[in-house]
Amino acid sequence: MSEIPAKATESEDPSDGARARAGGARAAGALAADAAHTPDDGALAEGPGGEGEVPAGDAMWQSSPPGSIYDYIKVASFSIGADGLVDQWSLRAEQIFGIPADRAVGMDPIDAFVDPDLRARGQRKMAEILDGREWTGVVPFRMPDTEDGRRGEDGLAEVYVMPTRTKDGEKAAVCIVVDVRTLRSIETDLAASQAIFGQSPFGFLLIDPDLRVRRANQRFASLFGGSPDDHRGHGVHDYLPRGEAERVAATLRRVLETGDSVTDMHVTGFLPGSDERRHWSVNLYRVHSGSGRPIGIAWLGIDITARRAAAREAAAARRNLALLNEAGARIGNSLDLETTARELLDVVVPGFCDLATVDLYQGLLAGDETPPGLADGSAELRRVAFASAVSDVPFAGTGAPVALGAVHHYPFNSHCADALRAARPQIIPGEEGGLVQSTLAIPMVAHDTVVGLAQFSRTKGSEPFGDRDRDLAVELAARAAVCIDNARLYRREHERALILQRSLLPPGDPVASGLDIACRYLPGNASTGRPSEVGGDWFDVIELPGHRTALVVGDVMGRGLRAAVAMGELRTAVRTLALLDLEPAEVLSALDEIARGLGTPGGVQQATRAARRPREADLSEVYLATCVYAVYDSVTRRCTFANAGHLPPVLVEPGEAALMLDVPPGMPLGVGGEPFEEVEVELPEGALLALYTDGLVESRDHPLDEGLQAFVGALTDPSSPLEDVCDHVLHTLDTHHGEDDIALLMARVQGLPAESVGDWTLPREPRSVGRAREYARGQLLSWDMEPLVDTTELLVSELVTNALRYGEGEIRLRLLLDRTLVCEVWDAGLVQPRRRRARDTDEGGRGLQLVGLLSAAWGSRRTPRGKTVWFELPLPDGETGLTDPAEALLSLF
Repeated sequence: MSEIPAKATESEDPSDGARARAGGARAAGALAADAAHTPDDGALAEGPGGEGEVPAGDAMWQSSPPGSIYDYIKVASFSIGADGLVDQWSLRAEQIFGIPADRAVGMDPIDAFVDPDLRARGQRKMAEILDGREWTGVVPFRMPDTEDGRRGEDGLAEVYVMPTRTKDGEKAAVCIVVDVRTLRSIETDLAASQAIFGQSPFGFLLIDPDLRVRRANQRFASLFGGSPDDHRGHGVHDYLPRGEAERVAATLRRVLETGDSVTDMHVTGFLPGSDERRHWSVNLYRVHSGSGRPIGIAWLGIDITARRAAAREAAAARRNLALLNEAGARIGNSLDLETTARELLDVVVPGFCDLATVDLYQGLLAGDETPPGLADGSAELRRVAFASAVSDVPFAGTGAPVALGAVHHYPFNSHCADALRAARPQIIPGEEGGLVQSTLAIPMVAHDTVVGLAQFSRTKGSEPFGDRDRDLAVELAARAAVCIDNARLYRREHERALILQRSLLPPGDPVASGLDIACRYLPGNASTGRPSEVGGDWFDVIELPGHRTALVVGDVMGRGLRAAVAMGELRTAVRTLALLDLEPAEVLSALDEIARGLGTPGGVQQATRAARRPREADLSEVYLATCVYAVYDSVTRRCTFANAGHLPPVLVEPGEAALMLDVPPGMPLGVGGEPFEEVEVELPEGALLALYTDGLVESRDHPLDEGLQAFVGALTDPSSPLEDVCDHVLHTLDTHHGEDDIALLMARVQGLPAESVGDWTLPREPRSVGRAREYARGQLLSWDMEPLVDTTELLVSELVTNALRYGEGEIRLRLLLDRTLVCEVWDAGLVQPRRRRARDTDEGGRGLQLVGLLSAAWGSRRTPRGKTVWFELPLPDGETGLTDPAEALLSLF
């Protein structure tokens, strides 16, 4: 508000009307100044927006509240005396011109504020004013120079000059000055404000302190109907649901009280005539008058419905991608069917659904082959996995509950059967009154084969399944199906390889003469969570002539079906070589040649030729194996060892600590080029011999040396039953690592008693044939084997006769009684007997034929001093019956 000097008086000039108006302005200014410094006593009422609403007769007594136009417009006043100098200077003048009153009073306004080029014209106007004339116009002015000599700023003012008279009757004037630049700035701001408010593409509201709409823009009106003026006086309850309106109203009150703005407040509601839920982002800030008094709240609203939908789409896509990433990381970590199915449910519950099951075809689980194509939806399935995010709630979304592990089938016309039959997903609505809202039945397809059905259900209150959920479920089920099919194929191949491997091992409990045998074989398993494959470990117990026994333990390097097949070939070769009655070192040498030929087309000969040509070895076709071969003689209790890179045997003598036998290890089979050495050890009665593979004593967590010491330490009581000793060893050592196969062969020495052996030396003369028959008859009668006497006499006579005719040196006759009767005839000749078929006209050549007919088995073997020809007869109480000698003789003719 301007200030009117109280010193000025009315002029008697004809323009008294104008002076009267000026006097009225002076009075109003004084009242305004009083109101600005005096608290409102409530006597003058003010309406909304700060405008006083009083009777017309009292308008002259109305005080303008803070925030009126005079707070924005720069208005000042000063008075000029009769001498043309400033005699009064208002506070507003000090604010506009920056000159204090003590300096301004006494100044010539023309000289002080008017440019020198315009001063002459200004002096003329001043003379006219002091002559009593009113004047109004726009005057350029310049601020006086500062005390430090700087030039004052230029300005433009609208001046209203009113003539007055002093108390002495001298003519004077009162000047009211308005800063024109401020007025133009206000005009520009008003135009810009109007443009922003009216042309904004966003909903714009001005809300008064009573939380009523004071003004709305066209954009808001276009959304909620009507014109902008139709929304004046409305509240938030007229636009929003009750709960949302209460929340927004509380926020408006907080903004009005605290002045804290609110940014991006999400508001949900409906447009008139539409059921579509809309979303807005609202910014709120408090609006103040020029004096700082709060006059309302500005509301700027942006429709973000599409953005919210896009955000939901993006969030759903991110969630789906996260689920797929998690599925890739968690599904298929093992080659177990049930574990893979549980991994799928661990991914989807509760992130994707509330309940889930996996059913697999029972035929596939049993190992049956299913041809590629669509499956029969009504075939038997087994429930292999179930998961629920709702405690103690069975899965009953598609019929009666099915227990975990139960075998069931779906009716032919059910949704699940349709999904399995057509290999297409089905969305199944929930039953009335049930817990499940909807269910996705997803066939699990791998390599064009349906392997099972996955069901995902959401309970009531959850978001129903959509197309995106269905596509995600199909992708998850497909990934799990491939892993399950891989696990199924692996299980099938593993079982086949295991069957093959077990078929190549000795069936049942091996039996040997003069030995008590116990054995264990543990295939590699997946107990540690790692995939398991069959290995190449094997053992064998081979009965040799003369109540001797060959003990074999070997290990083909590598795993899988390839190693198992190689193991089978080597085991067959070992048995063949053992039956030739070769020395242990010779057996391993021949086996080494065979191992080198396994990986070469054409066999051993081709491998030998290829070895002469320099070439790079194809490591993928190299078969390497370790093996220890031992031959035990139950008569002498001596055992001969030969080792091809295998772990040393362990011997436990009665009353002594276990020790590892010092058998030269040699090179592994398949390397070639190095001979094998033999070691002969005499085993005391009751001693315990252990042969084993590296899986028993070595793992990732236990090094070989530590495992060997633990194995030796576990063999503390050799007198215990062998089965108990084996179990004790397996429980003591770390045999559950599942990293490699384990083969363990244990034998307790039980030598052939001296009374079960008959041994005679015969001179090289014809009478020795008769003596041999007498020795045999007498020994058999002492053993109470009278039913074998005639047959034995006949066969001994034939063998001794052949030794006299074709052999050399002394003749030795030996009878051995154990589970069978063995007769051996020794001589120094090196020529092996050969059986041939005699013609009808031949007088001889039928002796070996007769031996073959009457005995259970016969043969010959080399010895260090010649050869041994032997035959074997079953005991009378045995299962094999004796052949009548007379019938055998007649059959030769």
